[in-house]
Amino acid sequence: MPIPARPRRFAVLAVLFAALAIAMLAGVGLGAVGVSPAEIVRALVRAVTGESRMAGDAVIVDIRLPRVVLAALVGSCLASAGVLYQALFRNPLADPYILGMSAGAGLGAVIALTLTASATAARFGVVPAGAFVGAIATIALVVRLASLRGVLDVTSLLLAGVAISYALSAVTAFVMVFFRESMASVVFWMMGGLGGASWPYVWMITPMLVIGLAVPMLATRELNLMLLGEERASELGVDVELFKKVLLGCGALLVAGAVSVSGLIGFVGLMTPHMVRLALGPDHRLLLPASAIGGGIVMVVADLVARVVLAPVEIPVGIVTAFVGGPFFVWLLVRRNGHR
Repeated sequence: MPIPARPRRFAVLAVLFAALAIAMLAGVGLGAVGVSPAEIVRALVRAVTGESRMAGDAVIVDIRLPRVVLAALVGSCLASAGVLYQALFRNPLADPYILGMSAGAGLGAVIALTLTASATAARFGVVPAGAFVGAIATIALVVRLASLRGVLDVTSLLLAGVAISYALSAVTAFVMVFFRESMASVVFWMMGGLGGASWPYVWMITPMLVIGLAVPMLATRELNLMLLGEERASELGVDVELFKKVLLGCGALLVAGAVSVSGLIGFVGLMTPHMVRLALGPDHRLLLPASAIGGGIVMVVADLVARVVLAPVEIPVGIVTAFVGGPFFVWLLVRRNGHR
C-alpha cells in the first residue's frame, strides 16, 4: 500500500480546507439577499469584538453562518462514518444509510422528538442519545443477521441492511401516525434539512464529531491493516474483535450526531469516501481526514443548492443528495460488476 509523503498529505488537506472555506463563503453569501465577502468578514469581526451590529449582521451571524457550519459538520460526520464502515466491512458500498444505521438513528430521534419538546430535547441531548441508541442497536442487529459462524458475509450485510432499513422506516411511520399532532414537522425533518440550524445545534454536534473522528485517527494503522482481512490483521497484532466494536461505536456516534440535527440524509457517506479514495488512494492517514473535509464540502454545496435552486421555496437537502447519490450508487454497482 503506497504511503503518501507528509508534504503531499499536508498539501492535499490544505487544498481541501481552502475549497471548504470557499464553499462556506458562498453558502453564507448567496441567498435571497446577496452578501459580499467583505460584508461577511466585517460582520464576523463585529461579532467577535463585540462592536455594535449593523442591520444585516443578524442574517449573517445568526441565520446563515450557523446553518453553513452545521452543514459542514453533518457532512464530515456522514463521510467519516462511511470511511469507517467501508474499512470495517472491506466494501466500497458500505454506507450508514444503506446499512440501515441512519434509519435506526432516525427512529430513535423521532421517538425522542415525539416524547419531548424539540427545544428541550436539543438542549439536554435527548435526541442525540435516542439517535445513538437506535444507530448502535441497528448496526449490531444487521451484523448479527449477516454473520454465519463468526464470519461476516458482505452480500448478506447489504441485504440485511436494506431489509432492516425498510422495517425501521415502517416502525417510524407507525410512531408518526400514533403521534399525529407532530407528524408534519417530523416528516419534514426525516426528509433531511438544515432549516432549523442554530448555534446550539453546532455546539451539540461538534464534540460528537471530534470524538468519533479522533479515535479512528489514532488508529489509522489498524484501519489500513483491516483492509488486508481480519485474519491477516490479527496476525499483525490487531485485536480485531475489540477494534470492530470501537469502529462500530465511533460510527454510531457520528451518525447519531448528524441525524439528530439534520434528519435522514443519504449517500454522503457513500459518495464522498469513494471519490476521495479514487483520487488519493486507500491509506487512511490521508483518506479519513480528506473524506471528513470533503463531506463538509459536499453538504455545504448540497444545502446551498437546496436553498437557491427553487428560491424562495427550499428543497429538503436529503432530496438533493439522493438525486445525485442514487445514480452514483448505480454507477458503483456497474463498475464493480464490470471489474468482476
